[in-house]
Amino acid sequence: MTNLSRLLPQPVMRLVGEAAASMQRQCYVVGGYVRDAILHRHCKDLDFVTVGSGIELAQEVAKRLGRGTHLTVYRNYGTAQVTKGDLELEFVGARKESYHRESRNPIVEDGTLEDDLSRRDFTINALALSVTPDSYGELIDMFGGVDDICDQLIRTPLDPDVTFSDDPLRMMRAIRFATQLGFTIYPETFDSICRNAERIEIITPERITTELQKIMMSPKPSIGWDLLLRSGLLKLIFPELAAMKGVEVVKGHGHKDNFYHTLEVLDNVARASDNVWLRWAALLHDIAKPVTKRWDDAIGWTFHNHNFVGSKMIPTIFKRLRLPLGAEMRYVQKLVELHMRPIALVEDEVTDSAVRRLINYAEEDLADLMTLARADITSKNIAKKQRFLDNFDLVDRKFADIIAKDEDAKFRPALNGNEIMEIFGLPQGPEVGYFMKNMTRAAKECEIENTREACLAYVLALGADRGIYPKTPSNP
Repeated sequence: MTNLSRLLPQPVMRLVGEAAASMQRQCYVVGGYVRDAILHRHCKDLDFVTVGSGIELAQEVAKRLGRGTHLTVYRNYGTAQVTKGDLELEFVGARKESYHRESRNPIVEDGTLEDDLSRRDFTINALALSVTPDSYGELIDMFGGVDDICDQLIRTPLDPDVTFSDDPLRMMRAIRFATQLGFTIYPETFDSICRNAERIEIITPERITTELQKIMMSPKPSIGWDLLLRSGLLKLIFPELAAMKGVEVVKGHGHKDNFYHTLEVLDNVARASDNVWLRWAALLHDIAKPVTKRWDDAIGWTFHNHNFVGSKMIPTIFKRLRLPLGAEMRYVQKLVELHMRPIALVEDEVTDSAVRRLINYAEEDLADLMTLARADITSKNIAKKQRFLDNFDLVDRKFADIIAKDEDAKFRPALNGNEIMEIFGLPQGPEVGYFMKNMTRAAKECEIENTREACLAYVLALGADRGIYPKTPSNP
């Protein structure tokens, strides 16, 4: 039997094992922790299974951890949680499950370790490491989970049709794990997802969206969205996105496949940012193209106002998916509505007024808008793509210049021109401009404090250098 005690470095593992041994129990750390330890990935989830009462073991562990430990018991589920500082431990007794077809909530009974591991979703999650002293670090792998980790496969331990029909959320989890880990779903397992896709309808939107958010935060989220499409799940949970797939041809002219273009844009954004809402903006930026698509004999395929129409579709989508309807949604709406503006700028002459209008529209989201705009350039024509990106560099420089000019315009020194004229008895003219220009520069660059006293002292010294003095001694 394989011993992997090297994967159990935390002292708490010994403490839990000794607690179990004192109760004459076997105890195992299971699931995600074991999988991620083998993959050398960080995992904060510490889930323990014992043959017997998980609650009783949790109570003993809490007692041994001592002061500052918090125990939470969920008697309806037969589980308990122990926390202390950053430490979070979950305990459950080994169990077996059965299901009614109309619900994913199982009927739970006490079971053996084999029962417990066989009810798990995938072989890579059906692994257990003993933490009890007499077998510390021994690996229990009844379904070839380690081989599947090595082969980078997602596979169910039992008949996939039963696994997915019992709990259809596992279909989403299979796709999510494939996306997060870069694994392949085993062909028989994927075929079963396709056969059972309609079972997803018994799953609540909140649980579906939890998996979608994890897909979105993966290194290459397009993997998950493509699998959702090919499995038949996408048309059930997100029909607007599924409608983007395909190319229509009229008179020998076809438009690009907007679904796969969108996935390319999403991956481009994912490489540039871990902002999940910017990634949602990328996914939704062309969401209205199917409903705005028209053929024009003079110019070909058009998608007029798809950015504006798309922004109006977003509240319905967010509401159905139970995504937040506040600032996050408004941010996505704004970027979807504005995503064509930077491209329009580089296609036309980049005037200060046009750039300033975009700055005013985008406000604090300008940098994110430009990230999305750059990601949206997916042309296979390398020269054309580079030309657009170079023009975006020009737009970025325009943004910086205009923002700097506007900041200059907003800056007001503590002393104004009228006061300088009064102090020195000067008429309006170049001398006053000289004082104002130099005092403003000094205050803005923090050479002097922008207070009336500091500015006054500065202009008096500047005047003395030029032989210009206050008009009366009483007006220093």
